[in-house]
Amino acid sequence: MLTKDYYFDLPSELIAQEPSERRGADRLLLLDRARGCYEDHMMEDFPSLLHKDSVIVVNSSKVRKARVYGTAETGGIVEFLFLSPNADGSWKCMVKKAKKQREGKRYTFMDRAGNAVAEGMIERVNADSTRDVVFSSSIDESFFDKCGHVPLPPYIKREDSFSDESRYQTVYARTPGSVAAPTAGLHFTKELMDRVRGMGIPIYEVTLHVGAGTFLPVRTENIEDHHMHTEHYEISAETADALNEAKKAGKRIVAVGTTSVRTLESASDENGMLTRLYGDTDIFIKPGYSFRFIDDLLTNFHTPESTLLMLVSALAGKDEIFNAYEHAIAERYRFFSYGDAMFIRG
Repeated sequence: MLTKDYYFDLPSELIAQEPSERRGADRLLLLDRARGCYEDHMMEDFPSLLHKDSVIVVNSSKVRKARVYGTAETGGIVEFLFLSPNADGSWKCMVKKAKKQREGKRYTFMDRAGNAVAEGMIERVNADSTRDVVFSSSIDESFFDKCGHVPLPPYIKREDSFSDESRYQTVYARTPGSVAAPTAGLHFTKELMDRVRGMGIPIYEVTLHVGAGTFLPVRTENIEDHHMHTEHYEISAETADALNEAKKAGKRIVAVGTTSVRTLESASDENGMLTRLYGDTDIFIKPGYSFRFIDDLLTNFHTPESTLLMLVSALAGKDEIFNAYEHAIAERYRFFSYGDAMFIRG
């Protein structure tokens, strides 16, 4: 399979630069695999589109304000994206203008009032061009609260604003660790979730910390040559037991977002039961993959040539996805993180 086969033209004005005026006031395209058709809806219709025997799974990871600016000893301002802590207390970071940011270079990280909060030094340059940054004192979540910015994706061509601190976060976010939002969940309001639960449909939480590689295009000519990024996931024993019982009872597992899909498919065994409660996954779901655990998927519209576009093509069929995307473009749906939603239903 060739990467170029997953390219599509998207008018730039359809890339959502802002969230909808009100959370949940988004359009929803239903792709019904059983009937072989798609329908235009609003997100408020989502509960009525669910099968009555559905069980919903969401990703409760919380977006960390991981984009932080450091001041070099020369006075230059350098942008760091804090990806994850290392076992030795240093942090793996992506750094802008990376070639200039060499081992031994030191930086001061300041809060918005201009007060120095931490001193850091690039200890190691990794093979993937990330940097391991060691600090004079330990870094905790208060550091990001004081110094960090919301890590909006690069196709949003503006600086983050105060409203992004809530809107680029799901209403059920709990555990900090993601550098990008599990965006399908951004459409949920507490009222919508109450409506779903009121129908007798349970909602369970898993956690996968979304990494910077999630939304990147595949850069190899052949899909098979692509090396998938790694992300950490966790499922509580209680949630795994409940989901396994639902699966045994023939319930439909509805994943909210591709990160929930990656978690559940990584955690399930060859018998379709969740047996691995935590780990680091580099699962690459592409056409030809046989899904073991999930049945349906609520997701956003994805970027061309991305692994996420390949994942939804594996679930619904490449032709079906591309036909639905063509319809969405013609109907002026809004694309990507702050855009509209698609429900792939069996």
